[in-house]
Amino acid sequence: QVQLVESGGGSVQAGGSLNVSCEAVGSILSINVMAWYRQAAGKQRELVAFISAGGSTKYVNSTEGRFTISRDSAKNTVYLRMNSLKPEDTAVYYCNAVHLLKNYWGQGIQVTISS
Repeated sequence: QVQLVESGGGSVQAGGSLNVSCEAVGSILSINVMAWYRQAAGKQRELVAFISAGGSTKYVNSTEGRFTISRDSAKNTVYLRMNSLKPEDTAVYYCNAVHLLKNYWGQGIQVTISS
């Protein structure tokens, strides 16, 4: 079994920066894709960015150039550095990992941007 433990997040004013991180713990053999999703109040969960085991990354248009996803495969940890934050980035951010073809989710962490 795999658990995803998220940390970081919090509140910041528009234009500021925040980091979130997520460590996969448990009986881990090989984690393929790791990703961050977010869900704003009243909206559907959406992909923010993902990173493959080989380090390839993909971002949604609204975050590209402002957010940076990275991973430390030795630590089974994925990071999201968020710069130039906007009020519309306010959401619960969820870590996602694919392990042995199974999807795992973190508990979610709040990110709040004030104008």
